[in-house]
Amino acid sequence: MRDQHLVAKGLGAAAALMLAILPATAQSGKPHAQITISNQRSVPLNSFEIATPGDQQRLVAKLAKPLAPGKSVALKLNKPQGCSYTVQARFEDEASSDADMDLCKDRVIRLTE
Repeated sequence: MRDQHLVAKGLGAAAALMLAILPATAQSGKPHAQITISNQRSVPLNSFEIATPGDQQRLVAKLAKPLAPGKSVALKLNKPQGCSYTVQARFEDEASSDADMDLCKDRVIRLTE
């Protein structure tokens, strides 16, 4: 099991994303039934969504309420298909992260400074 780290940093009104190196993988396999989100930043995570990629995205998981710094939550995936997903995180300090992830490999997403 590998952990995926999303890193968001506030840069004025904009935010930068740094994503841990993730090798390209085939779309074979089945994603985990749930994904754990860990907010390791010093500010609350206001929103977090996991969607299918492409022009007609379908939401498969969403954070129900803000996640405090240092806390974790498990999100159940709703009818996941394939391995590739788009992940979007928005923080209280206006920082944001957008990334493509392989949820067949990763079951823990750590959001860090």
